[in-house]
Amino acid sequence: MATFLYIATNDDNKSVNGTIEASDRAAVISALTKQGLHPISVRQESAGKKTSKSLFGQGKVKSDDIVIFTRQLSVMVSAGVPLLRALSSLQQHTESEALKKVLTGVIEDVQGGAALADALGKSSGTFSEIYVNMVRAGEAAGILDEILKRLAVQQEKNATIRKKVKSAMTYPMVLIGITIIAFFGLMLFVIPQIGKIVSDLGGPDAKLPGLTLAMLGISGFMTSYWFILLPGIAGGVVLLLRYLKTPKGKSQLHHFILKVPGIKTIAVKLAVARFARTFSALMGAGVAVLEALDVTARAVGNVVFEEALKSAAKEVKNGATLSSIIDKNPLFPPIVAQMLAVGEETGQTDVVLVKVADFYEEEVDVAIDGISAIIEPVMIVIMGGMVGLIAASVMMPIAGLANQIKG
Repeated sequence: MATFLYIATNDDNKSVNGTIEASDRAAVISALTKQGLHPISVRQESAGKKTSKSLFGQGKVKSDDIVIFTRQLSVMVSAGVPLLRALSSLQQHTESEALKKVLTGVIEDVQGGAALADALGKSSGTFSEIYVNMVRAGEAAGILDEILKRLAVQQEKNATIRKKVKSAMTYPMVLIGITIIAFFGLMLFVIPQIGKIVSDLGGPDAKLPGLTLAMLGISGFMTSYWFILLPGIAGGVVLLLRYLKTPKGKSQLHHFILKVPGIKTIAVKLAVARFARTFSALMGAGVAVLEALDVTARAVGNVVFEEALKSAAKEVKNGATLSSIIDKNPLFPPIVAQMLAVGEETGQTDVVLVKVADFYEEEVDVAIDGISAIIEPVMIVIMGGMVGLIAASVMMPIAGLANQIKG
């Protein structure tokens, strides 16, 4: 819904002005006429007059808001509420300003005669290609309410997995940050003071252990060139992150992840779960196999699996069965090919793959819990080892000086 400014006259020929919310200009004129007013001027309120809160990061719709919208739209359409009325109601009552703005455009397009899928597809990436394709298939088959239910479930599952992965990454990232800060703090402020004390006690000719000399050398370098070192590290991190967003960088990162023990297990199970869930939803919505594979490949989230699925699509086009292709690919666990074969034989590929998705999503949960339990003691050992090295570099020369004094 948009806000319109109007100027009108009443039956006594007196001027009346104000604001009204409506889907378009025609709706405003109709509403004013019903109130016994005669419109003179009707114009939409400028977007520039909105409050300043729209300037702060509200351009992107959160995944949780998409999940709630999909679930509510599914319920309303299933209950027989007309699509436009359902969309208008959700647009008015959503708490997300970003989603409200997107739905305003969707409503205008649908009112103009566009299909819901086409209207959602114009929303600047708010609704994914999978989402749009499933809605399009649901509209074509006349089962939009059922497709929306499937979408709601899929969105909820995807959101849950993302939250669990982020949650698992948060703790180790915090520990790594603390470790780096502690290292720089010790090297820049503590070690120089300790080195000065040891030098004062032993004199300029005192022979220091190799470990102590190494620590003092590192500390001296960091103290002397910190103004080059810190910006250099920050710049290197920024450049690395930018490179990893390029197609080549992303491909190298994903290939590397699939070679790291422990991380590889989670990456494979996560990719298989996404493949099974997405492909199942698209097949259940009536999307053609080749189109479903193409869309799924881009939704898996791993370049290696994306290339494998695109290659599989070419072989399927030549007449091969998807299960036989997946069976030959070492990326996919054997159970995936077996379940796909059962689905192809029974004509229930979507139902079978849902079970595969549920199984691997549970496996992802277990794997994440397992690696999270390992990360904590590993990080503690690393931090303890760092502190131990520094303590040893301090205690060794002091012990040596004590022995010299005794001698």
